[in-house]
Amino acid sequence: MICIDNPSIEPYFNQAVEEYFLKNFDENIFMLWRNDNAIIVGKHQNTIAEINVDHVKEKSIKVVRRLTGGGAVFHDLGNINYTFIMGFGEEGAKVDFKKYNQPIIDVLASLGVKAHFSGRNDILINDQKFSGNAEHIFHQRKRVLHHGTLLYSSEIKDISDALKVNPLKFQDKARKSVRSRVTNISSHLKEDIGVDQFRKLVMDHIINMYPDAQPYVLTEADKAAIQKLADDKYSTWDWNFGHSPKYALKHGVKTPGGHVEVHMNVDKGIITALEIYGDYFVNKDIEPIIEALIGKEHREEVVSSTLNDLKSSEYFSNISEEELCRAFF
Repeated sequence: MICIDNPSIEPYFNQAVEEYFLKNFDENIFMLWRNDNAIIVGKHQNTIAEINVDHVKEKSIKVVRRLTGGGAVFHDLGNINYTFIMGFGEEGAKVDFKKYNQPIIDVLASLGVKAHFSGRNDILINDQKFSGNAEHIFHQRKRVLHHGTLLYSSEIKDISDALKVNPLKFQDKARKSVRSRVTNISSHLKEDIGVDQFRKLVMDHIINMYPDAQPYVLTEADKAAIQKLADDKYSTWDWNFGHSPKYALKHGVKTPGGHVEVHMNVDKGIITALEIYGDYFVNKDIEPIIEALIGKEHREEVVSSTLNDLKSSEYFSNISEEELCRAFF
């Protein structure tokens, strides 16, 4: 097994690291890593229905879609992520969260903390979640990617604020994240040893578990290939937002010119149907606005640019382009 203590805290790069090792290496792999502030959404989720758009924009939080299913999670530097990439034989692959969670439970036990596996994919302390896990099976190379979060000293309020979404805003069939009561590992320790020391304990435990374990440092060739994957895929709107399943959005805002309510359908990130309701007044028929937006990406920069190009404020009385754009998100 090769063990990687990945120093990067860049979310796009780190998601690309996992895919790179999954698809290009045959060895079993264990990796520890952290992300600076980011929301990581499940592969099958509707991204925009999982995030607090205004908060994400205000705090410059990166949003990245991962390879695995499951719900959205918030990462900060108080959270450690761990990844196993393992091969499977002719017996086939099966989802086995407990197998990969047990080493974490054992590390905590060595610190006097009793944790237990629960539900489909969580590890709990006193019925509070500190670790969520997900898996992806890559059949072409007979490999399983398992990864999980370890909330050591995360800002719990930041998690809540970043993932707080109006439940009435969206109608879709994508899997929604189930919010759980969460806790930090550090809150349960007799003495806070710090995130770096805890990270070292986890790595040392894995190295002791696997006699063939050896450290691996990314080469310049690795970094270049990973960065290209990050640039071409994980940092793109197409992957992070456009990959979302079909959904419908209904959202209203108050403006100086009255209440505006947008109803629209979106498929593969593209607006396919649109109506704009409200008690606003218009200077001229708004149908050209609607026609121009249908077929466009449901993306703030695109909607804003379209409204500015058409000078929508000349259509809607006392409603600026910026105010109207807010109704779409």
